[in-house]
Amino acid sequence: MPRVPQSSQFGKNASAGIISIVTREPQFEFGGNAELSSGNFNAIIARADITGPISENIAFSIGGNINKRDGFITDLASGSEFNERDRWGVRSSLLFQASDDFKIRFIGDYDKIDENCCAVVNIVDGPTGGAVRALGGRIDSANPLALTSTTNFDSENEIENYGLSGQADLAVGAFDLTLIGAYRAVRSFTNQDSDFTSADLIGRNSAETDIDTYTAEARIASNFDGFFNFLLGAYYFHENIEFSPQLSLGRDFRNYASLLAGNIPAGGPLPAGPAYTLLERIGVAPVGSLGGAGQGVFENYDYRNRAISAFGQADFSLTDQLTLTAGFNYTRDRKNVVTDVRSTDVFSSLDLVAIGTLLGVPPSLAANPAVNPLLGLQALQFLPQFLNFPNAVEDGRTRDNDLSYTLRLAYKFNDNISGYATYATGFKASSFNLSRDSRPTRANFIPGSPVTNPPSSPVRAAGLAVPNLTSGTRFAGPEDAEVYELGLKGQFDGFGFNLAVFQQALKGFQGNIFTGTGFVLANAEKQSTFGFELDTSFTPIRALNITASLTYLNPTFDSFTGGSALNPTFGTVPTDLSGQRPAGIPEFSLSVGGNYTANLSDTTRLIFHADYQHESNVPIAQGSNISREVESLNASVTLALGGGFEVSAWGRNLTDAAYITTIFPSVAQAGSLSGYRNQPRTYGGLVRYRF
Repeated sequence: MPRVPQSSQFGKNASAGIISIVTREPQFEFGGNAELSSGNFNAIIARADITGPISENIAFSIGGNINKRDGFITDLASGSEFNERDRWGVRSSLLFQASDDFKIRFIGDYDKIDENCCAVVNIVDGPTGGAVRALGGRIDSANPLALTSTTNFDSENEIENYGLSGQADLAVGAFDLTLIGAYRAVRSFTNQDSDFTSADLIGRNSAETDIDTYTAEARIASNFDGFFNFLLGAYYFHENIEFSPQLSLGRDFRNYASLLAGNIPAGGPLPAGPAYTLLERIGVAPVGSLGGAGQGVFENYDYRNRAISAFGQADFSLTDQLTLTAGFNYTRDRKNVVTDVRSTDVFSSLDLVAIGTLLGVPPSLAANPAVNPLLGLQALQFLPQFLNFPNAVEDGRTRDNDLSYTLRLAYKFNDNISGYATYATGFKASSFNLSRDSRPTRANFIPGSPVTNPPSSPVRAAGLAVPNLTSGTRFAGPEDAEVYELGLKGQFDGFGFNLAVFQQALKGFQGNIFTGTGFVLANAEKQSTFGFELDTSFTPIRALNITASLTYLNPTFDSFTGGSALNPTFGTVPTDLSGQRPAGIPEFSLSVGGNYTANLSDTTRLIFHADYQHESNVPIAQGSNISREVESLNASVTLALGGGFEVSAWGRNLTDAAYITTIFPSVAQAGSLSGYRNQPRTYGGLVRYRF
């Protein structure tokens, strides 16, 4: 698992390291595995695979899995169980081994998910909770670690993933040639009660997503007997995304909004009275239209990404002990987005500053909440009109080019100890915000009403401003990484370790924060991290192996003037986060595990396993005093019998540790916070047969 930027070996580049997973090829000898596991929450997991020859030169493998489990969160209103498991998948591979120097492998897979997923707990029951209960709605108030939730309909999560890939490997003399091509697809439909109360405030929050990804790669590597070897390659990436979410108001929303809006005080041409009714009476909206069920935002995003990369690496064995590695990656990335987003929420289209003047408020004071009583209703205008792009100001395109590189010196002190020093740069291309929180940048648009903010910014000058438009980020610009790393590796009889110390700086760090219905995407001018990682393995006796790892991270936003934090203007007004520690990154992470094998006979073994993970206390979200401390204790005991049979008992999160993983502002409930909690204790048994 390389930790530094991988600027010379992996395709589209990785600005902060990669995890490379290589699956086993089909074998020319029959073999396989079958297992069945059962656990609490009525969990049933079945897996099986088989591999073997078809002919002298052709081998196959095929496998499948089923994963079912009841939900572990109960809805207090409907009795439904959320966070269930209902998924299955198959995967097959075919290998043509024409000779020792030439082979071709094809892989195909398909999996499907159909679950009632992702229940949300109430963390802070804010000032809107009383209005929800006045409508007869239910909230499991301020109970963040509950295994309960409240909704008025079950969620839908239907996801299909499938793909096909092929790889050809050819050895010609001292050169190895590799060609890879792949296609990957995702088809999903989701729908959720996003107010997470049993009142029908949000009618639906659904999304259809189609993703098609095509990749191709070619590599040539040398295998010289000498001080010099190299790798050269090229990579092509082609991705299309069609994303169509919608969020609409429920049948209780008008009454809910009326309770929150209260009465407008007497003034100007109006007497005191219910806000919605009086606004409709003066003709700014049709009677009965404000807060109407079915009104909402209907979105369509058409995203195209094309990228090509050329990469290479050279190794120079300067001495028997010292090796110099130099690598590069040139990336050309192009993205295009077209949007078609419509809001039919009548109230969110009203300019309350301008309407305030109808109540007799002087135009110069119409933007003052202390003078204009309507401005207290702005929190209910959370589905305003969207400024679609491309438009006369925003072209909906990003064009990025980058050359990154790696330099590494590796030195072998003796047969047991080696060390290295690395300097690497990395690159991540610009990213578009495909959500309803995508807004023009402040350079293109200054928020406010035309009454108090006359045309000045490019969007206003082009006549594109729509009511209640706010600024934000359409996209985040490119992210550039620079990392210094020192490492030391040791391997002795019964003991081994890897130590890495690094300093990383990310210029243009791309922050992405969930708001409940969308995302805030922004660039930090600079984020830096100092840290170290220590991995160890200890085998004091043959039957016992102990592993331990410790990670220390000290990240800082050196400069992030356009950040976002949990506050009343979350996602709409920039927050200067400069000098703060990024939320959600623990200072210390510890993992300890061990295996002990007791040989009961020549063919029978008893294997004990335990592992423990701990993350130090850390705020969950920027600007929040709500924190989490993660711990997990897992264990298993396996009886391995002769002939490939195994029987196991297992448990995960045995201490039943409970914590919040994510928090976000509750939808349409200003001042309230919602979140997701972790999975509780699970346990069960497993039977496995290997052949």
